[in-house]
Amino acid sequence: MNISSSEIIIPVLTFLSVVTLGGLIMFIQANRKKSLAMKMLQHEDALPGQTGEGDVKKKDALLEIFEKIGNFVSHGQTTTTLSEQLIRAGYHSKSASAMYTGVKMLLFFVGMVMTACMVINININLITKMTLIFVGGVVFFFLPNAKIMVQFKKRSREINRYLPEAIDLLEICVSSGIGLDMAWNIVSNEIKQVCPILAGAMDISNFEMHLGASRVTALKHMAARTGVDALSSLAAILVQTERFGTSIGSTLQVFATSMREERNFAVEENAEKMAVKLIIPMVLFIFPAAVITVVGPAAIVIAKVMMTQ
Repeated sequence: MNISSSEIIIPVLTFLSVVTLGGLIMFIQANRKKSLAMKMLQHEDALPGQTGEGDVKKKDALLEIFEKIGNFVSHGQTTTTLSEQLIRAGYHSKSASAMYTGVKMLLFFVGMVMTACMVINININLITKMTLIFVGGVVFFFLPNAKIMVQFKKRSREINRYLPEAIDLLEICVSSGIGLDMAWNIVSNEIKQVCPILAGAMDISNFEMHLGASRVTALKHMAARTGVDALSSLAAILVQTERFGTSIGSTLQVFATSMREERNFAVEENAEKMAVKLIIPMVLFIFPAAVITVVGPAAIVIAKVMMTQ
């Protein structure tokens, strides 16, 4: 059986063309995922407040010192709870835990030195002086904890404030026929000027979805990073929506309405608590001033009359 050269060359060239085209597509996808991963790492490593090359260099040198101190104290190992707390406060850098530990240790020694300078000339016994010095160091040691807690509450409060509006925008985009992933990108870009914290969290979730994570997984990670329970509820609602095949637009509308009602209830509750909270300043400051204003002139007149008699 004679086989011509064309019958061999054509299948071979077809095979090589398909392999080359498939390899090119896989190469482009791999490069895209790699670039997205690099952008995500750059976004996470970016610490707030770093603007300007000179400021960045100074802060980098100072943060490097804190990181070395933290690694020396913690032996390069940090707890998962600490990392989660720092992430929820807005510090996504991998070296944030070491820097945090270094700052705490440095503040501990600064507090001890400052307290020692204040109590060194006081006429008290040595044990009391050492106790006061140690207490001063402990107070300074826990200042970063208070800072992280305040910043976490501030971020959570801001996310809870603008999340219903973001979900409303998401529902409008989905109802107009846009896919949920594309609508997520549009909302994150639109809300960036109003709430950069929520927009940044949405951008990170968007990167995760582009890297292959499912939408629900990305939302769960977003809820874990921000510490906002409403995002966990949103992830659970989207899971139920995909499972039962219900409308995403109507589900998002109901969820945004419930969040807005919950926010209004919280405002009403705080308003009702305000009357109780105002009792102490009224008794301490307003009531004595009112008594002096009302009774003062009469007391002066009575005192003059009694002095003339």
